Amino acid sequence: MKVSARNVFKGTVSAVVPGSVNAEVVIGLPGGDSLVAVVTLQSVQSLGLAVGKQAIALVKAPWVMLMTDSSDIRLSARNCLQGTVSAVNDGAVNAEVVLSLPGGTEVTAVVTRDAVAELGLAKGVSATAVIKASHVILGVPA
Repeated sequence: MKVSARNVFKGTVSAVVPGSVNAEVVIGLPGGDSLVAVVTLQSVQSLGLAVGKQAIALVKAPWVMLMTDSSDIRLSARNCLQGTVSAVNDGAVNAEVVLSLPGGTEVTAVVTRDAVAELGLAKGVSATAVIKASHVILGVPA
């Protein structure tokens, strides 16, 4: 499968919490990290999402927000993944920032060069990737 999303996470469904219209699906990633997605109940059924099933989570890099000094900040976003900046690739306006999580998973974000400077993002800096659960697209292997 080839996709344009920079973030393709392969994992295993560790929880499915159904609601009246949507369900919260937790994907366990290698190394112990997890990613939460909110999808429709119809998607849960049509994809056959169940605990133990392999799944793929897609997140476009522009949907990933980054923050530093997050110890006293509470957010409504379900996915706040702490890691270390492993690369910053500058462009004319934006930069691609790669964050390595403790479990080995990498998260790529596209942010403005101004944001890189304001946050002090550089290789080795601690940062948190923030991803709304509604921005996580799920798929299953064929």
